[in-house]
Amino acid sequence: MPSWNIHAAHVERLLREEKADALGIRDIGNFLFGNFLPDLYVGWMVPDVSHKLPYGMTHMAETATIPVPQYQKFWDLYIEGKNPSEVTDIVLGAWAHLVCDAGYNGATRRYIAEIGVKPGDRTRIRKQKDFELYGRTFFLERRVPLTPSLIDECAAFPQYPILAEDAERGVKAADVLLDGNNERHLADAPTYSLLTPEFFRTTGDRVDEILRQGLLRFGKAAC
Repeated sequence: MPSWNIHAAHVERLLREEKADALGIRDIGNFLFGNFLPDLYVGWMVPDVSHKLPYGMTHMAETATIPVPQYQKFWDLYIEGKNPSEVTDIVLGAWAHLVCDAGYNGATRRYIAEIGVKPGDRTRIRKQKDFELYGRTFFLERRVPLTPSLIDECAAFPQYPILAEDAERGVKAADVLLDGNNERHLADAPTYSLLTPEFFRTTGDRVDEILRQGLLRFGKAAC
């Protein structure tokens, strides 16, 4: 699945192509943190969190070798029909995270089926290595400020509460990952083991379009 560098790259692409207020985003830092949030209590990206929650719960996904989160279910529960002023930036960001995971994981499922590769540990390792290389093709400028607003939005996250201490751990983990990503930035296109440059290009475009259309619709309602 995409790591935080790929999620951050989609945020930066959105904000290059659209104005934040048109997308319904009021605090860019909080929105960026929301794009990391569903992974926080899974424990992979932030192993020292106070407690852990199942991936299937945080991502609204059924157990599978390559799980596909139900981002529309999240939208229906926490965004659709709500007063836009009550939908926080981290909620919008968490939805964006699920869109990204669903887009890349669903595309990976289809791609390996088309080329006749079976899911399994070897395929998973090849896939993860390719995603790691792809993420390093981005140089990422934005970081999450640890602010009282962020802590407040975390405490009010409607799916499950986010403790302040865990929000701080998440911000620190994001800084380390994104700074490290820039230090290992790949200026030239990498050679992938399983996937292809075209796979990442078309999948990224498809994910970006879902994000843009959903957030523009929300932003219009919030005006």
